[in-house]
Formats: sequence, structure tokens, C-alpha cells
Amino acid sequence: MTDDTAPTRRRAPSARSLATRARIFDAAECLFAERGFDGASLRDIAAAAGTTAGLVGFHGGAKRDMFRAVIARRAEALGALRLAALDAHLAKGADLRGVLGCCLGPIVDKAANGGPQWRAYARLMATVSADPRWRDVSKAYFDPVSARFITEIARLFPTAPRSAVAQAYVFTISACLALCTARWRADALSGAPIPGSGLSSLLNFCEGGMRRALAG
Repeated sequence: MTDDTAPTRRRAPSARSLATRARIFDAAECLFAERGFDGASLRDIAAAAGTTAGLVGFHGGAKRDMFRAVIARRAEALGALRLAALDAHLAKGADLRGVLGCCLGPIVDKAANGGPQWRAYARLMATVSADPRWRDVSKAYFDPVSARFITEIARLFPTAPRSAVAQAYVFTISACLALCTARWRADALSGAPIPGSGLSSLLNFCEGGMRRALAG
């Protein structure tokens, strides 16, 4: 006599299946970054991944579901890096530049040194931040970490309303993503490649602007 209440055991995905999924998500990440959500089709993603549209749908679902899953794939790891840096900084005391370094440093480092997939992801972060139709994606994957940084910045400026801190934070993140995705513009306007990651100049800019916006 069998026990109908026993849970069904699912077979773990094979190495081949996991490799196919990673290849599909890598292709989707690059195409969404290059062409935008509307300009990239599931067939385009399948062609770039060297697989079929059916397998793309199997691993990622409909295109909107795929876009959301691509954003989610790196959000947890990036958020963990930023929060771990923040916790380590706060354990030694808090100052604005240090908090901003914890907030922006991991993003800049991944975009500069993490390879083409992380550079594509930075462009997707900029897309999600700029387009209200991805409000639910921002809320799910970016807002919890953002709220933590806004809270810590607000502690440093106790007379500033939280709305002002939130606005300054959005300006700061926008500047960071501009550095990560449009560094070529700064190089072109300067007439030569700018050395380094640009993080120090970014922190100077954001710290000065934030102090001016919130201190008064």
C-alpha cells in the first residue's frame, strides 16, 4: 500500500541543463542591455544562446518573466556585497564618504572588473531605475538595500527630511550608473581615456552634492 501523502521528489537539474540556463540568461542579459526590453525578442535570445525558443521559454518563461529573472539573478549577490561593506564600515563608526563608498563601490567594481555580463547588468540597472513600468522590479530587488542606505545617510543628517535624503540618494545612484554605463562619454569629452575606475571622482562629486543638499 502506497502513501499518497508522501512528497514527490524532483530530480535535480543536470549539469547540461544548468549550463543551458546560464547561457540563455547571459544572452538575455546582453540583449536586453543592448536593445532594451522592447527591442529584444525571445527568438533573438535563443539565437544568441545557440538554442531554441522553446528552451528559452522553458527556462525563462514569457519575455517579461525573463527580464525580471535576469534582474533578480545578480541583485542578491550585489546587494549582499554592498550591505556587508556597510556593516563593516558601521562597526568602525559612520561617515558620509564611507557610507557612499559602501553603496557605490561594489557597483563600480563589478562594472569595471566583472566582465561584459556585469557591464550589461549595470545598463539594466539604469534601465530599471529610469522606467516606471519596472517599479515592481525595483521594489522587489533594489529597494530593500536602498532603504538601508537611505536610513544610514539620514542618521548623519538628522534635520533633513527623509524625502530629501531619498532624492539625494536617487541622484547619487544615477551618477554611479552613468559612470558605469557612459564612461566612454567622459573619455570622449576629455580627449583621452580617464585612468582608474572613476570611483574617487564619483565619491567626491556625490559627497559634495549630498552635503550641500542635506546639511542646510
